[in-house]
Amino acid sequence: MGNDLNQKWDGELVVGLDAGGTRTRVVLAAAADGRPLGEGAAGPGNALTVPVPRLTEHLAEAVARAVPEKTRGRVVSVAGGFAGATAASPDDPGHVHARTALTAALRRLGIPAASVTICSDIEAAFAAAPGTPADGLALVAGTGAVAMRITGRRCAVTVDGDGWLLGDDGSGFWIGRTAVRAALRMADGRGPATALAGSVGRRLGLPDSVLPYGSAAGRVVPRDGGPGSVVPRDGGPGRVLPHDGGPGGPLPFGGEAGWSRPQREAYRMHLLPAVMADAPIRLARLAPLVAEAARDKDAVAEAILREAAGQLAETVRALYPQPGEPLVATGGLLGPDGPLTTLLAGRLTPLGLTLDWVADGCRGAVALARLAHGGAG
Repeated sequence: MGNDLNQKWDGELVVGLDAGGTRTRVVLAAAADGRPLGEGAAGPGNALTVPVPRLTEHLAEAVARAVPEKTRGRVVSVAGGFAGATAASPDDPGHVHARTALTAALRRLGIPAASVTICSDIEAAFAAAPGTPADGLALVAGTGAVAMRITGRRCAVTVDGDGWLLGDDGSGFWIGRTAVRAALRMADGRGPATALAGSVGRRLGLPDSVLPYGSAAGRVVPRDGGPGSVVPRDGGPGRVLPHDGGPGGPLPFGGEAGWSRPQREAYRMHLLPAVMADAPIRLARLAPLVAEAARDKDAVAEAILREAAGQLAETVRALYPQPGEPLVATGGLLGPDGPLTTLLAGRLTPLGLTLDWVADGCRGAVALARLAHGGAG
């Protein structure tokens, strides 16, 4: 979508923002019917982790791209959903930082909006559901994981969202960390064979010589029906089979397994520094490897995804959901092609819940801006 208002529009305008940990996205819309007319994007917008001066710059850049200068005097209401802020606690640092930065950005651009609404990115995402519901449940499952009960369009109860060290169970980070743990357990001989040892090692830049079975591509499938044989299969990922004849059994040490003890020691010596050299949250980038291995029927990867879905179901259950109430989900793990969508939906069915996925909170922020101006959601 452009931001030059190719369609002639002379009426009042509203602006909705979704400011997350990775980027800030802004949508310009008609106040009368919420029809989107322009959009813009800029850098991260977490109100707790991005310093206010830099947050102001990102907001001003994104809004300027979405709202042409000649139309800025017609913006009557602005609503922003910010990671690190919430509508329920206007005195919290995140809320204060978000309001300070957004007010400064609007002033810099000459936007005289009479109404400025600050909420969390999750509250905005919940409002993006059809009908702009005021009450229900919201679940985020991306790099992190958190669930909320929304009452009167404000967060009333929060479950998890406690960060990589203490929580975010079932998140992309949790899946990535569990994949590394599975790879190390295979190397130790404490855990079952899994293609994740090879794919994780490759993603983290380990030398080919230390990867399982000496396979530079990490594609391990049976060549002759016997476990441990190596052969590529149509260029696609293969499976590492157990060497004890039983599914999911641990691998014995020794060269006969195709991954010698010295190779395993070298694998560990390279893997641990590679993980420790980066921010822990970066382990979330390994989650797609688990989804890929699970699609190829790797038993360990399948078990990781099942457990992640179970963790998210427990998070939702802690909100004491009522059958049939709205459950709005966002985040890459639960999108149309998300690896946990089907697994989680199956666990929520007995609770009488269905997932209503939204891409982000921009549409919800637009709806909140219109409501603040007195328009329909």
